Amino acid sequence: MTPPPALPSPFHRRSREERAEERNRRSVAEFLRLETTGGMLLLAAAALALVLINSPLRDAYLDLRDAHLDIPALDLHLSVGHWASDGLLAVFFFVAGIELKRELTVGELRRPAAAVLPVVAAIGGMAVPALIYVAVNGLGDGDLGGWAVPMATDIAFALGVLAVVGRHLPSALRTFLLTLAIVDDLIAIVVIAIFFTSGLDLAALLGAILGLVVFALLHRRGIRGWYLYVPLALAVWVLMHHSGIHATIAGVALGMLLRTTSNDDEDESPAEHIAHLVHPFSAGVAVPVFAFFAAGVEVSGGTLGDMAREPEALGVTLGLLAGKTIGVFGATWLTARFTGARLSPDLSWPDVLGGAILAGIGFTVSLLIAELAFADLPELEEHVKAAVLLGSLLSAALAGLLLSARGRRYRAAAAPSS
Repeated sequence: MTPPPALPSPFHRRSREERAEERNRRSVAEFLRLETTGGMLLLAAAALALVLINSPLRDAYLDLRDAHLDIPALDLHLSVGHWASDGLLAVFFFVAGIELKRELTVGELRRPAAAVLPVVAAIGGMAVPALIYVAVNGLGDGDLGGWAVPMATDIAFALGVLAVVGRHLPSALRTFLLTLAIVDDLIAIVVIAIFFTSGLDLAALLGAILGLVVFALLHRRGIRGWYLYVPLALAVWVLMHHSGIHATIAGVALGMLLRTTSNDDEDESPAEHIAHLVHPFSAGVAVPVFAFFAAGVEVSGGTLGDMAREPEALGVTLGLLAGKTIGVFGATWLTARFTGARLSPDLSWPDVLGGAILAGIGFTVSLLIAELAFADLPELEEHVKAAVLLGSLLSAALAGLLLSARGRRYRAAAAPSS
């Protein structure tokens, strides 16, 4: 009797190509789900904050946001709201740092020919909103300190909207928007580090840098163990906070130190593995909690009237809605028109226009910069935050309408003719 063929062992070593293919399928599927759920959670958290701050529960919400959770031994005296913006948001920037490193080493940004259009689009999409803000406030005698507020694109929110309305759109649009948002994040990180640093403590900064060096050496030597890296990362965060540089920069730096290529004995790189573990917490907890405490601004007829008369709020709204659209679309068109760079053959210019409008969703990083820029002017900070919400909402609505129409057109074109 012939024995049945042996079944392959579950521990059979797969080829690198098989592992890469499976990893890519798993990563793309999970990332798409996180974009949708993360965007929805972000929107829900902001909506809940707006409801609470404009309801009889306003005082309870403010008491929770302003309650202090101090750690005297580490000289940390932060409110719950500050823990969300300085602490939890560092997790979001940690994941952003990993994504930046991945794109620079193995992703789209490693190939200049493929990256030139979204990179130029990102630069134009940050420069034009800042110029619009400066122009509006220069003419209106406003506070020029908020020039950076309308520069940022919220990668989670924007890609979440695209995942909902763009199911029939070319995948090249998502790649374009993702690369644009990553470059946008990188520039925003540099802006925060340079322009929103207060009272630099050189000793603390050197301590943070030393911690990063130790982290990098341990990682390069292949030493493993969360019990080493987590306390070291927390120490870097504390030192960065005390240095005067915004503590979220520690998250970016740590993320960019992780190796993005896998060794022969690894199914995935350390960056992929850690991002896989941390990304759900970032998208499902860290960013929504930050949004919950940052988006709580009073909205009333009087507030909207004040915003219409304040050049700061007007500059932010116009910067996000008009500035992002003009900057992203204009920079992309001019580059394609006067250089050898070419748009993906799968995309048309109306698709790029929809993506440019979608880039006007500032939200997370814009709210953070508003807190940093107007920390000494609480009433103006509230109005600028309301302008961020308004500009982001209008951008999401207009982009949703245009991209939904484009999606219907692509679906109709793909449908078999009877």
